[in-house]
Amino acid sequence: MSIASAGRIAVDSLFDGGNGDLVRIDDSLPRARVDLAIRTDAGCDFRQWFHVRLSGIRGRPVQVRILNAGTCTYPRGFDGYRPVISTDRQRWTRVRGAFDGMVLSFDLDVDADQVDVAYFAPYDLSRHADLVARIGSRPGVERLRLGATVDGRPLDALKIGGVDTGRPVCWIIGRQHPGETMASWWMEGALERLTDPGDAVASRLRSAASFVFVPNMNPDGSARGHLRANAAGANLNREWLAPTLARSPEVAAVRQAMIDTGVAFCLDVHGDEALPHNFIAGFEGIPDLRPGQLDLLADYRDRLDRISPDFQTRAGYPPARPQTGNLTVCTNWVANTFGTLAMTLEQPFKDCVEAPDAQRGWSPDGCRRLAGACLDALAGMTDRLTTGHAA
Repeated sequence: MSIASAGRIAVDSLFDGGNGDLVRIDDSLPRARVDLAIRTDAGCDFRQWFHVRLSGIRGRPVQVRILNAGTCTYPRGFDGYRPVISTDRQRWTRVRGAFDGMVLSFDLDVDADQVDVAYFAPYDLSRHADLVARIGSRPGVERLRLGATVDGRPLDALKIGGVDTGRPVCWIIGRQHPGETMASWWMEGALERLTDPGDAVASRLRSAASFVFVPNMNPDGSARGHLRANAAGANLNREWLAPTLARSPEVAAVRQAMIDTGVAFCLDVHGDEALPHNFIAGFEGIPDLRPGQLDLLADYRDRLDRISPDFQTRAGYPPARPQTGNLTVCTNWVANTFGTLAMTLEQPFKDCVEAPDAQRGWSPDGCRRLAGACLDALAGMTDRLTTGHAA
């Protein structure tokens, strides 16, 4: 059930990116209770993302309970977690949450008729389309349609600078996992800065390298309110070794475009449910590791660590052992195929320990700020990047 009501209170999730089925509303309590359940991604077992809208709550205290939080894909993600809320869909703030191992609960005391409640600040396809159109209209930017998704949506890309100029070709992709909306906020920050004619770092980058951005790899999953899967139930970041047009046309299209242009640098932007840090995961375990590849990885991490107070290198995923890298993952496939620098950037759903924000936690502003720092780090090492080509 996606739209339901009881008395003055109503719950909706039948909108772009919505997820949260109404189980029951008890309007007889001093604090009305709204019980929800997160829907599972179509065709698979992933679930964690939620976004609902509550109406009829002005002057009425409400407790929201997500009854199946403990059976979600990453239940540890709800330890110490605070949901985000907004009454205008522009400014998102945090409310205190409580997780008992099964149920995530939180109280709402909102002086408004409606409030949106979500796992992280949403980024819907309308905002994505506006971003692509806005950036695509700027000088030196070309809009591309790389292909179509399972549901038939266009797979948008933005090319900044020619890719046949001899300059290193940098690929930056995001939102393979649609519930990781922080990737879209990061993309917005990166694209706005890189195309700013008055930004000296951006100007230097545009002169030194060519870029292809895929701001949203998974528009079907984004629209459906999925956590990780596309419309066919595929986890796109496990499809890079052998994508098919039936199951993962999004990866097939991007992978072929990468083969056509070559790759000197690839950044795949994600979010992590459990870890309250920004960090980079590398490609240490790939079977065809080339001399100097790991030096580039260490250089980029170190530069970003020095530049950004939001970033750190102490916490993250343990590196894979030699020869055990999973080539179905984008970063590993790109690094192994092109012999160049590829990385996965992870951002938190929770607050960022290194730069905490009591009101907003890790937020869209933080994502955009980190994107700018990532460009600063790249600007300092473009002379060390060389475009590699698939054998």
